[in-house]
Amino acid sequence: MKRLFIAGLLAFAPLTWALDQAGSQQLANLQQRWAQIQYQTPKDKRADAFEKLAADASTLVHQHPGSAEPLIWEGIINSSWAGAIGGLGALGKVKSAKASLEEAMKLDPNALQGSAYTSLGTLYDQVPGWPIGFGDSDKADTLLRKALQVNPNGIDSNYFWADHLSRQKRYAEATAALEKARQAPPRPGRELADQGRRGDIDALLKAIKDKQD
Repeated sequence: MKRLFIAGLLAFAPLTWALDQAGSQQLANLQQRWAQIQYQTPKDKRADAFEKLAADASTLVHQHPGSAEPLIWEGIINSSWAGAIGGLGALGKVKSAKASLEEAMKLDPNALQGSAYTSLGTLYDQVPGWPIGFGDSDKADTLLRKALQVNPNGIDSNYFWADHLSRQKRYAEATAALEKARQAPPRPGRELADQGRRGDIDALLKAIKDKQD
């Protein structure tokens, strides 16, 4: 009876696999290329660049089934691709990003310091609501709070929480979160991403200040 019970648990538990060294290097390459496109590529060339990167992310996902990390980055890249396209034409990419992030959360919601919570929460915050899209400020709030529970001092978790607060005109709280994001420890190998995100932080602080003046 005990063996049957254990077998039943295994049938419902997702199988998760850690990335091997080659997979980890491929993931790091995706992260670096994403930062280069997001922060160094001219806006009119980003959509094509993200399209190529999304194809490589999809390949990595298929090479490593059961690993949450490639799915998270597939979601991040597709959402960035959607942002580069803009308008209603981006909705398909946004839905693909949502599906990847939800699958990653089923495997390991805390992978990459809760990045799936941050990225999915941001999608719910930025995508239009029904009937056009699936945007939902309450769901965004829940997911972004979970991201902070997993990674309370992270640059991304605090930045996107601040962006969420700013959208609700909670400017003092948003400013405090941005100041905390500024103090986030550096991420080894992600220097360009950290530099770019600090630029995002400064831009949002300025936008908040302008709204309050």
